[in-house]
Amino acid sequence: MAKYGFKYVKNFFYRLAHDEEFKAKVGDVIFNPDNPLAKLFDICVMGFIVFSVLIVIIESLLPESFAPYLHILEWVFTIFFSAEYALRFYCANDRKKYVFSFFGMVDLLATLPTYLSIFLSGAHGLLVIRVFRIIRVFRVFKLFNFLSEGHMLLQSLKESSRKIIVFFLFVLLLVITLGTLMYLVESGEPDSNFTSIPRGIYWAVVTMTTVGYGDITPVTAMGQFLSTVVMLMGYTILAVPTGIVSASMINQNQKDPGQVCPHCHKVGHDVNATFCKYCGKPLEKKETETTDDHKRTQEGEIIE
Repeated sequence: MAKYGFKYVKNFFYRLAHDEEFKAKVGDVIFNPDNPLAKLFDICVMGFIVFSVLIVIIESLLPESFAPYLHILEWVFTIFFSAEYALRFYCANDRKKYVFSFFGMVDLLATLPTYLSIFLSGAHGLLVIRVFRIIRVFRVFKLFNFLSEGHMLLQSLKESSRKIIVFFLFVLLLVITLGTLMYLVESGEPDSNFTSIPRGIYWAVVTMTTVGYGDITPVTAMGQFLSTVVMLMGYTILAVPTGIVSASMINQNQKDPGQVCPHCHKVGHDVNATFCKYCGKPLEKKETETTDDHKRTQEGEIIE
C-alpha cells in the first residue's frame, strides 16, 4: 500500500513539473495584473507582509510570556511565504535568474530566518538567532513588487546607476582632497581637532552633506574660508543626483507600466512597443476604442 502511495505522489509531482498548461494557469494568477484572482492574491500577500512586519515590531515590545503565541503566528506567515516563493520559482521561465534577482533574494529572506532558528540553538546562538529574526523586517521590501510606482522608481535607479556611481566617485575624490587640505591648514594649531587626515575627510563629508555635527570645527581664518566654500559647494552637489534620477523617472513615465510581456512577465515597455525588450518576443496588442468621428470616414479621406 505504501509503495503505491509513494508511486502516486511521485507521478503527481512529475506531472506537476511537466504540465505546461497548469504552469501557465498558475503563472497567470501570480503575474497577470488584469486577472481578478491575481489581484486577490496580491492583496493577500500584501496583507501578510504588513502583519508579519507588525509582529516583528510588537515582539520587541512585549514580554517573553507572549513569545509562544507570536511564534505560532510567525510560522503561519513563514509557511505562506514559503508557498508563495515555491509558486514563483515554479512559474518562472528563468528560475536561476529569479533566485538571484533582487525580489528573489527578498522572497528568500522572508522565509529563511524562521527556518534557521530551528537549527541555531543554545546560549551562544541566541544572539545570532535574534539577528536573523530581525531580518524578517526586510519583508516590507516585498511591497515594491506590487506597486507600479515602486517598480518605476527601481527602474529609474537602475538606469541612472552608472551616472550616480561616477558622481559618487567624483564626490569621494573631492572629500579626500578637501579633508587632506583642511588637515594641512589646521593641523599646526594647538586647539585644532584635525589630528589626522581621516578626521579631515570625516569633517569634509559632514560639511559637504550639510549635516554639520559641529564636533570638528576650523579655528584659523583660512580654515573657516575653506569651510564656507565646502558648505556652498555641498548645496550644489546634492542637487546633481536628484536631477539624474528625476530625468530617468521622466523617461520611465513615458513607458506603459501596464504592458506585461506574456512570455517573461516583465513590464516597462514603451507605449508603442510591439516586441519585448527583454526576451524579444511579440507583445499582446491592447484593444483601443475609437470615437464615432474617427469611424466615419469617406472614400479617399485621411483618418485624423
